[in-house]
Amino acid sequence: MVIAKNKRAESHLAIILANIMFGLNYSIAKGVMPNYLSPMAFTLLRVVTASFLFWVISIFDKSDERISKADYPRFIASGLFGITFNQLLFLNGLNYSTPIESSIISTLNPAMVMLIAYFVLSEHINFVKVTGLLIGASGALLLILSKGSLEVGQNHTLGNALLFLNTLFYAFYLVVVKPLMLKYRPITVMKGVFVVGLISLLPFGVYDLATTRWAVIPPMIYASILFVLLGPTFLAYLLNGWGLRYVQASTVSIYIYSQPVIAALVAVLLGMDSLDARKITAAALVFAGVYLVSQRPDGWLVRILKRIQRK
Repeated sequence: MVIAKNKRAESHLAIILANIMFGLNYSIAKGVMPNYLSPMAFTLLRVVTASFLFWVISIFDKSDERISKADYPRFIASGLFGITFNQLLFLNGLNYSTPIESSIISTLNPAMVMLIAYFVLSEHINFVKVTGLLIGASGALLLILSKGSLEVGQNHTLGNALLFLNTLFYAFYLVVVKPLMLKYRPITVMKGVFVVGLISLLPFGVYDLATTRWAVIPPMIYASILFVLLGPTFLAYLLNGWGLRYVQASTVSIYIYSQPVIAALVAVLLGMDSLDARKITAAALVFAGVYLVSQRPDGWLVRILKRIQRK
């Protein structure tokens, strides 16, 4: 029991670290495109780098797991949903949209995951989870909308449509990949998933990547590219995948609400923004929502609600 609790705590920590990287990714990746890397080139570069790193790690991994042929379709689906469609749609959508609008659209992910997991994995949905979902969404929107009014430009409709599809495909990925995470080691799953993504993305990004003018890219942009490659691509996928072994897919998705909050806190620490009552309130709502959605079916809050319903 103690080991299980420790694993759950470590899983939540891993998911938090992954979302710190995801939260920073909006602004950092936006600063790279399209002046230095096209969305297609950036997408392929991310997948090539992550695939290489996962393969290098697997060489030193003594377990050397064999993937069952029966799981090939699920690996292919996970690679297409989580890497190919997700990465292509995210960077192309972000290129036309803004980090603020991207964050707003990403808050739809938990609702999508909860519904998909309910129909595909039969994950239980109760009043506490729905309440947590709404509280977390209200906190994220409170923080994001406090930035000011949203401006819609010529290509923003296309960008936001691509980001909506990106969010939908990532929701499918979280649900489809979970059984693989329960059966195989995270490195094995990530290696297989990224190989599928690499093969399918080569036709889309190889020309843009080959014609990129690397000599004109300044050092700070190289640093941004390196962060995106190692952080939101390699480490974040690995940490999120490991977290899926011990928590539900809907719980992993609810942490998306923490991305704008984490980004704001980092900006305050760096002197790029100020902390006010609205941001503190938003942070409290987000993490309250995360706590409620992560409640186990036999948790204390669920037991109290069941007693109230009986009365």
